[in-house]
Amino acid sequence: MKTYICEICGDAYLGEEAPSECPFCGARHGFIKAGSEAKPIVNEKIELSEISKKNLEETLALETNANAIYLCMAGKAKTYEIKAMYKRLAKVELEHAVICTKLMGIEMSEIKAEICSDEDVENFKETIKLEEHATDLYHKFALEAVEKNIKIFFTALTQIEAGHTRLIKNYL
Repeated sequence: MKTYICEICGDAYLGEEAPSECPFCGARHGFIKAGSEAKPIVNEKIELSEISKKNLEETLALETNANAIYLCMAGKAKTYEIKAMYKRLAKVELEHAVICTKLMGIEMSEIKAEICSDEDVENFKETIKLEEHATDLYHKFALEAVEKNIKIFFTALTQIEAGHTRLIKNYL
């Protein structure tokens, strides 16, 4: 067994081979390195530009909101599969929020509950809307970032959120 570390969230995965994506934040395989080679962006203290600070604050708000909405959707899901999928998405979005707090050097504030539909199809449509918005926004933020690690973070988020959209489209 070996240790692999995600360069986005800094969490370790134990296994014979690196996973295809980080089980904690969803970063793609290319961001997962052998333990001794990993240099997680959350461990590097950097001075943030004003634009990156603003973009990270907006990301934190978006990710905590997504976490709350997906927990609501999990609670109203009609099948265990959909419930489990939304619980996983909620955990991934919360991990993104935690990464934002680490990059900004701040504490996580309380996450407020959100309201969602009682119908799975309506929740799928809302999820696609949220994920497509996040994908577009994070792509823009990656282009605006002047710090290498912030650019890497937003590039990874763009890929992760696009993957979430593909996942949900499979349910429609």
